[in-house]
Amino acid sequence: MRTVDYQDNAVRLIDQTALPQVERLVECRTVDEVADAIRTMKVRGAPAIGATGAFGVALAADRFGGDDGDALLAELAKAGATLKATRPTAVNLAWAVDRMLETATRLARDPAGRVTRVRRGLLDAARALADEDVAVNRRMGAHGAALIADGANVLTHCNTGALATVDYGTALGVIRSAAEAGKRLHVYVDETRPFLQGARLTAWELQREGIPLTLISDNMAGHFMMRGAVDLVIVGADRIAANGDVANKIGTYTLAVLCKENGLPLYVAAPTSTIDLSLDRGSDIPIEQRSEDEVTHLGGRRIAPEGVRAAHPAFDVTPHRYVTAIISEQGIHRPPFEPSLRAAVRAAERDRAAADGMARVRA
Repeated sequence: MRTVDYQDNAVRLIDQTALPQVERLVECRTVDEVADAIRTMKVRGAPAIGATGAFGVALAADRFGGDDGDALLAELAKAGATLKATRPTAVNLAWAVDRMLETATRLARDPAGRVTRVRRGLLDAARALADEDVAVNRRMGAHGAALIADGANVLTHCNTGALATVDYGTALGVIRSAAEAGKRLHVYVDETRPFLQGARLTAWELQREGIPLTLISDNMAGHFMMRGAVDLVIVGADRIAANGDVANKIGTYTLAVLCKENGLPLYVAAPTSTIDLSLDRGSDIPIEQRSEDEVTHLGGRRIAPEGVRAAHPAFDVTPHRYVTAIISEQGIHRPPFEPSLRAAVRAAERDRAAADGMARVRA
């Protein structure tokens, strides 16, 4: 399924807050509506919000009514800042928006028909970025599937499937790829409090794929590990520092410590766009603080007494010493992570530059 697309002058998204009860699309016709969809988690998952941000910049260009190229670039910069402010932890969003703004600046250098050129070029660039995400996830899935044995019991956290990307998935894409290769699998799905991405979204995706699953509450993971019911844990990431520290959905650090105690491998699946080489370590990663209501309420109903305060850091950071391997579209990266991650990012940049060059020749 495509979680995000651009049709009829609108960014179209699967409304993930309505799943699994209702399958519906949301159409965003302004940058503010795109930003609200990201902020309220109608679309979520680092690669998915990156693609949504890219389409949001294309939408801003589409809605620009003037013929002044400099004014258009200023409007796009404003739109980019609005979009990037919505979710500070997931680096894919800033990466995608900045990539679109760089494309706009390059296209605007030609004084002839600058606005039309930028408008058309940005939509093409956003669609190419979305297609690239699908291809990257499939390559990552193929690499990671080799780490899953036939008959394995896999535990995963949050949602890292097609819904969290443009299509296919990161950690869930690895599981999907292993199943497509004919491996028999069973997946333990953490419910992922407080937003229940595992219970609402991952369980829904696995059920549609026909992959056997058991839904568990987050605090059951250690019980099943201790009893030998889990063979490995695979999760996604929202940002990976240069040293291999991983920011992911809150609760991931707890799983990492449990894996260490129980002698289980912890694998992280993420595209190179999630690797932030500008940050040396995970302590430098900004952690999004979400509303207390998401903890004190469930399904729109208050579950805590009136007046109770709550904390909701949306992510935690797992130190690289707990990570067995990181899976990207460039391969499987093992400790020490930094040399391998830097090489992977360089290789991805070369691949992207080659693809852009071929696209310009065709154009």
